[in-house]
Amino acid sequence: MLDKLFGRGKKKTGPEAAPDTVFGRYSDNNKPLAKVNRWTDADNLFKEKKYSDSLDAFFEYLRDDSLQNVVYERNGAEGRFEFYQGSKIVRGNFNNELLKAEVTLARMPQPSVPVMRRLLEMNFNLYYSRFALDADRLCMRFDSEIETASPSKLYYGLKELATRADKQDDLLVQDFATLQTTDSEHLGEISAKEKEVKYEYLQKWIKQTLDAIAGVDADKFSGGIAYLLLSLIYKIDYLIAPEGKLLNNLEKIGGIYFKKDERPVVEKNRDMIEEFKKLAAISKEELFKYLFRSKYTFSIVAPQPYKTIADSIHGANQNMLWYRDNNHPLFASQISEYGISYCQYSYSLPRVITELYHLFIRVNYPEYFSALGYKIAYYDPKQNQFASQSIIDSIKEIQNRWKDKFPLLDFKTQNLKFDNLVNFNHTFTTELELLNTDSK
Repeated sequence: MLDKLFGRGKKKTGPEAAPDTVFGRYSDNNKPLAKVNRWTDADNLFKEKKYSDSLDAFFEYLRDDSLQNVVYERNGAEGRFEFYQGSKIVRGNFNNELLKAEVTLARMPQPSVPVMRRLLEMNFNLYYSRFALDADRLCMRFDSEIETASPSKLYYGLKELATRADKQDDLLVQDFATLQTTDSEHLGEISAKEKEVKYEYLQKWIKQTLDAIAGVDADKFSGGIAYLLLSLIYKIDYLIAPEGKLLNNLEKIGGIYFKKDERPVVEKNRDMIEEFKKLAAISKEELFKYLFRSKYTFSIVAPQPYKTIADSIHGANQNMLWYRDNNHPLFASQISEYGISYCQYSYSLPRVITELYHLFIRVNYPEYFSALGYKIAYYDPKQNQFASQSIIDSIKEIQNRWKDKFPLLDFKTQNLKFDNLVNFNHTFTTELELLNTDSK
């Protein structure tokens, strides 16, 4: 969708028919004003004890019209709903007394004490929902009396139910051989070509990163090495968009670095490198299992004040200066990329920032987008040539598209440098850092 928008109205390059490729994690931090107003309606109607009307407004707020991720039907005081969250479908119903929601995790043909012990332990960490067993079907459930089903309670209760189920179904089936995958018929296939490209570039990016690390001193460059490894996580997450076990493996690699312990960075880097080697050793057939299309309703990360994003970008750019000035361009460009990529991975960003980030990524990885079938190349690394006017036009398009919601946004394209990738990344991310995302 973002690339279709980028392709419109290009004076020099012409419109781009973008392939149907999904990037990055879903964010629900981009509701249009009409949707936000429906949340207010739901809240007011609930306070007026018009519970059915409140549910109408709530599920309309929840629905992402571009994805059609929510189905909702009501007849009088009774109704049903279902919505998608990755590999899972949450189904529910309600009447004038009670609202119930349920999601199937897996099949358990034979009773298993280890599985039940795992679920019992995880139950203690749930606030709104709970694990349940229905015959041979493992599931999660949430329910509420209609009189207490406020929009806030429904949002956080259904979010916990959906996001935990989406994560746990793959992990449970992976950890316990007695369990069987079920209720996944809604998942969409991606083309064989796209899978091949993603496998090829996953291997390529891991090799490039590990080769660059092998060429420097592990102690002296420990900070730069950590930046390269973490940037690799966020690059794979955004560009490959893995699901299931592969996504969980990436999260575990990042957890090695961010775990609060006393271990030196050199040791953490060593362990992350070993995990990436294991990731590279995954067979093509195994990797393909975790590449599919899915719809989402809830973001798995939370919004943050824009100052948090600006601070991340600023800190990374300060740390890249030594690498730039001492002729380590790969380290320098990856550190600049880290500042915004970390935010795209860790936070639910305003869509205007994600669109600018997507443009930034397209400049940095033109061969990957070309292999996927994209026609417009914003940068030619062999010739070190930028399509500077196309980049500027795309930035202006994005700003114009979001000017009603972000009228103070002012990306100063005149400050961009197009002499090399390091300076481009530095100046582009600096402009991101300085953006004003206040409404007015």
